[in-house]
Amino acid sequence: MRQQSYSSIQQQLTTGSLSCRELVASFLARIEATRASNWFVEVYAEEAMNRADLIDQKIRSGKAGKLAGMVIGVKDVIAHSDHGLQAASRILEGFQSQVTATALHRLLEQDVIVIGRQNCDEFAMGSSNEYSAFGPSANPIDPGRVPGGSSGASAAAVAAGCCHASLGSDTGGSVRQPASFCGVVGMKPTYGRISRWGLIAYASSFDQIGPIAHSIEDVELLLACMSGPDGRDHSMPPDQPEYLRAEPIDRPLRIGLLRESMTSKGLQPAIKHRMESFVRELRSQGHTVTEYAFPLLDAMVPCYYILTTAEASSNLNRFDGVHYGRRAESVQNLHDVYQLSRTEGFGTEVQKRIMLGSFVLSEGYVDAYFTHAQKVRRKITDETMTMFDSCDVLMSPTAPTVPFRQGEKVDDPVTMYLSDIYTVHANLVGAPAISIPFGMDEDGLPFGLQIMGKPWDDSMLLTISRKIQSAVSR
Repeated sequence: MRQQSYSSIQQQLTTGSLSCRELVASFLARIEATRASNWFVEVYAEEAMNRADLIDQKIRSGKAGKLAGMVIGVKDVIAHSDHGLQAASRILEGFQSQVTATALHRLLEQDVIVIGRQNCDEFAMGSSNEYSAFGPSANPIDPGRVPGGSSGASAAAVAAGCCHASLGSDTGGSVRQPASFCGVVGMKPTYGRISRWGLIAYASSFDQIGPIAHSIEDVELLLACMSGPDGRDHSMPPDQPEYLRAEPIDRPLRIGLLRESMTSKGLQPAIKHRMESFVRELRSQGHTVTEYAFPLLDAMVPCYYILTTAEASSNLNRFDGVHYGRRAESVQNLHDVYQLSRTEGFGTEVQKRIMLGSFVLSEGYVDAYFTHAQKVRRKITDETMTMFDSCDVLMSPTAPTVPFRQGEKVDDPVTMYLSDIYTVHANLVGAPAISIPFGMDEDGLPFGLQIMGKPWDDSMLLTISRKIQSAVSR
């Protein structure tokens, strides 16, 4: 049962040659066998088995949903009513959600089975899954290395065969970079394609829920079921049509390649060589690959961190030790409640980003940093849209390296942040982007290929990605 996509066994579930109960039992056994890797912070064993029995009955009666029997894990920033929700932070210790996120609710309506809550970097702030109150998670291929972040455990659990798919969140690459590090498929949809209602906010103009799975087909199944407008989240314009799968493309592709992405100092030689040979292969197949000069590449990570930390400092202001979650003891006044609850509750990385965000929004600095970064974001968006006038998709490595060793970059935040150098682009622009498995280095460690499409063209991106993936696998 391990490492099978849902779409590859869907017919077996429909005919009854495989039951949901058997599936869940096999996944629970796998989760137990890999418990030391720390991918799940809570496993819903009894609940998942009971739901499996219910869905088996629905399948037999012909009343099952489109995703009947798909077993998923959910990142610990996505609300699930009457279940724990902690954002991997001590400040939300013991908190139980009163609501279910719209994205998850829509999947439950289509009969998915949620098998557990997955570890992540605290409040989704990290690129390695090392900043968690629950402790770090391991890479499924090499336990001494990181699975990526912040949705690292979600990607690792899929890669290790603990579930068919996971729901993660992507603010600057937090679905795609872990997918690259774990050898699976991860997608960030267009900003607003999936409702953010019920997602604990990190940076509201960047955050997007995204699926992680073994195949593009499974990612598309999940996306189609989750997408659509939601009256509680107005980020999707009402004039956008419902998600429809694009027709296959029978013409050569027009692919854009950012020149600076291939000359970046941090790009690992094995990934660069694989990219260069793949470009030659695409051209030999008749596709057009055009290099674009994009000197703004080096500005994207600073721009991203200025804007996201500013939004985080505002969003995390609600966690004060008063309404819910952890409250400091031995306090003398309200000021102590706020200060000590946050000091004890927030981890070092979250505190660092809150302080940076407060600084760039402070009087005397807001124009120099925040306002300037907003202008840079607009320039990046405008230049990217100009490139899309002459290409179907933009292509780059997903990350500049394979998964690095645990502890290797914790004391070097600049190097850690540069793990996102290729992925933040899509979040700054609001465009859809996907990471697909692309190869392995000489040590057998995986890396991914990122493909970015035009905003609201998610379906076309997936169609093109399938075509590119067929070229990758040749």
